[in-house]
Amino acid sequence: MTRCTRHVAFLGLVLLAGLLFQGSRIQVVEADAYAEHPANPRPALARWNRPRGDVVVGGRPVTGSAATGEDFAYRRTYTDGPLYAPVTGFASHLYGTSGLEESEDAVLSGRDARLSALGPMTALTREPEPGGDVVTTLDPAVQRAAYKALAGRKGALAAVEPSTGRVLALVSAPSYDPSSLAGGGRRAREAWEKLSKDPSRPMLDRALSRTYPPGSAFKAVTATAALTAGAVTDLDEPTGFPEPYRLPNTTWDLENGPGVENCEDAPLRYAFAVSCNTVLARLAVEVGPEAMSRTAEAFGFNADPSPRIPLPVARSVFDTSVDDAQLALSSIGQYNTRATPLQMAMVAAAIANDGLLMRPYLVDRVTDGGGRTVERTVPQAMGRPMGPGVAGLMRELMETAVAEGSGRKAAVPGAVVGGKTGTAQHGEANAGMPYAWFISYARPEGAPETGAAIALAVVVEDGAADRDRISGGGIAAPLAQKVIRAALR
Repeated sequence: MTRCTRHVAFLGLVLLAGLLFQGSRIQVVEADAYAEHPANPRPALARWNRPRGDVVVGGRPVTGSAATGEDFAYRRTYTDGPLYAPVTGFASHLYGTSGLEESEDAVLSGRDARLSALGPMTALTREPEPGGDVVTTLDPAVQRAAYKALAGRKGALAAVEPSTGRVLALVSAPSYDPSSLAGGGRRAREAWEKLSKDPSRPMLDRALSRTYPPGSAFKAVTATAALTAGAVTDLDEPTGFPEPYRLPNTTWDLENGPGVENCEDAPLRYAFAVSCNTVLARLAVEVGPEAMSRTAEAFGFNADPSPRIPLPVARSVFDTSVDDAQLALSSIGQYNTRATPLQMAMVAAAIANDGLLMRPYLVDRVTDGGGRTVERTVPQAMGRPMGPGVAGLMRELMETAVAEGSGRKAAVPGAVVGGKTGTAQHGEANAGMPYAWFISYARPEGAPETGAAIALAVVVEDGAADRDRISGGGIAAPLAQKVIRAALR
């Protein structure tokens, strides 16, 4: 009898241990997996049973939370939704989150341990604090000027402060109103279906998530590589290069774009100002693929992993496995060269900042529900694509391009503006409508030479003109001018 009792007791202990183990596994080890399972409605209900924190621009919230009186007690609201959609993204009962609503969800929903005085101990209770706020670096005047400049077009603009890396503007056009997706009813479903089927892809963040051939705007990288390598030592010395330029080991002649003349034997200052393909391509071949790749990668191309600001940024690419003919095309922003608008703004920013590239960032600080700052971003150097001497020569080239060359339409009275135009071919046999680019920086007259207030890149996909009349100088530069005026107001 005693032996039987021991067996029963032992079996009971085994069952109890198994129950405790299983309970611990479910409650601790696999808690996150069960919480995130699509069939579990509790996380969604919990997410929306209290107001979220806000995304703040220029000292005011551009998001909000409205009571619904339904199972999902609150829904998200947006002020100037289309203006800030590429930054805020959306928070939806049905479709989850995107943009800062996604990357900063732990802060906005109150789940971030930094929001509690107890710190990580809050994670043990799984009881969220009131939502914190995400204070952005955006300049509302610059953002609005960029949004208005791109109205009715398809394209994007990214702007940064060269000395710190603060993102001043991120605009993608066309845009959408994230408020239309915020609820959980028929209106949200219809809006989602309409936006998903729209061929213009308004939910695509073109400033960060799409890469384009940068065309001649990439010549700023090529000129930097040539000056760094010593292939050019005098901006005004004739290069001795032919026009057209026979690509190495081919029977194909590279020519210059419509209206670009007198490129034979042209010095770099003139070639850069009017955008001579032949001169810059020949320089790239002289410099060689290794030096070209080093310079491009120092600017941020081929980054691995892809950068985050904290929004994810698509990887910009400069092909490192090329022959000389392909290198010549890559160096003028064609072949496999691809860049986001943010990446090209970083190129202009490094030149403006005496060769020092600052890491771009979009979140200035995070605060708890009471307004206490729990984290502040400290500007960080990302690298040095060129020395100060080369940076000074590059500023000469870019400022000449605006004062006397293809970038004249970006000039602003009372300001020193540097820039580089680009017209990028794309599509099979280059049959697509060319992309119009302009990269630029600007500072008030009288400011230190390295005191640029803004660096930017703008790309326009649909030039709204005859194919042969599409150019970065004619279409993109005037848009940049409007944004520069707002930045220097």
